[in-house]
Amino acid sequence: MKNSIIYLDNNSTTQIDGRVLDSMLPYFSSNFANPASTHHFGSLIKKEIDNSRGQIARIIGANSNEITITSGATESINLALKGIALKSNNKRHIITVQTEHKAVLDCCKYLESVGYEVDYLGVNKDGLINLSELKSLIKEDTLLVSIMWVNNETGVIQNIKEIGEIIHNTDAFFMTDATQAVGKIEIDVEENNIDILCFSAHKFYGPKGIGALYLNSRRIKKNNILAQIHGGGHEGGLRSGTLNVPSIIGFGKACEIASIEKFEFFEIIRGLRDFFEFELLKHKGITVNGSITNRLYNTSNVSLANIDANVFIGQLNSVAISNGSACNSAVFEPSHVLKSMGVQDGLAYGSLRFSFGKFNTMEEIKTALGLIDNLLKKSYYA
Repeated sequence: MKNSIIYLDNNSTTQIDGRVLDSMLPYFSSNFANPASTHHFGSLIKKEIDNSRGQIARIIGANSNEITITSGATESINLALKGIALKSNNKRHIITVQTEHKAVLDCCKYLESVGYEVDYLGVNKDGLINLSELKSLIKEDTLLVSIMWVNNETGVIQNIKEIGEIIHNTDAFFMTDATQAVGKIEIDVEENNIDILCFSAHKFYGPKGIGALYLNSRRIKKNNILAQIHGGGHEGGLRSGTLNVPSIIGFGKACEIASIEKFEFFEIIRGLRDFFEFELLKHKGITVNGSITNRLYNTSNVSLANIDANVFIGQLNSVAISNGSACNSAVFEPSHVLKSMGVQDGLAYGSLRFSFGKFNTMEEIKTALGLIDNLLKKSYYA
């Protein structure tokens, strides 16, 4: 199936790197012991888990004791936001951004329903927050500020370092959803004053269903967080359940590879994206959404005037791309990210996200452009 599909949806998930898969396979068969077991076999597997935890920590400049293994960024976000808020005895104010992933927004909506106050920062037409507005919203009651590092729809990169400096001049915690950033750009949690960071392996050529939560050990104690999954006290009591050993091994390997190779592929992937975007924008009625300068090198979010993106994607069945619309209970709504940036409904409904990865080739890009060009000329812009 893969050979017949040109895959340009790498912000959704990535193909697993063959070296990552190879590292995992023994832990499905010969190295199958439970690392929580006290016998020698279990202890050997625990050492491998500890090594992987170190690899996961190093990619963000953290220590291994600051990493909690989860099933992915969504669980990490839930554990951090709910766990810290519900254990707080006095502070009940949270700040986030209108363009956050639904994992953050839905957690915040839940916390509002149980008595917490949440402020949602707006963004400008480029998708960037106003730092002065952020400063003005922080108060004595502010417990936590959660701001996404790289937006999953537009690739827009927030000024995390300056945001971290602002927040660390207060008593609030700084949390970032770095799911689209880890493995793609340089990250140092200490340099950027980050207290809490969430990410998943499958966004940078690792396995699905595995992720991590970073907690700054100097600022946050594990007993200050209410666990969301109970039973056994694994992961320092924060996340009970038998560890997913093969995926943790693969997660560590993906981090190791990304730490070495991310700059090798940086310019290659950017070149593919820029060539694709340049050619696509030759069509009239197509515009780029979000900042051109503060943007991840692999992402292009465009709007096609007078086009329903869902229909367009259905017709372009040999190219895998995404749209900016969320489907809830079969009701299609324009992307909350684009709406927050001031994009009109007509253009938001016609938004398409192209996200490129290290397994894409120029030949694929040219083929995809030809297919898109034919469809536009035949059905839309004849």
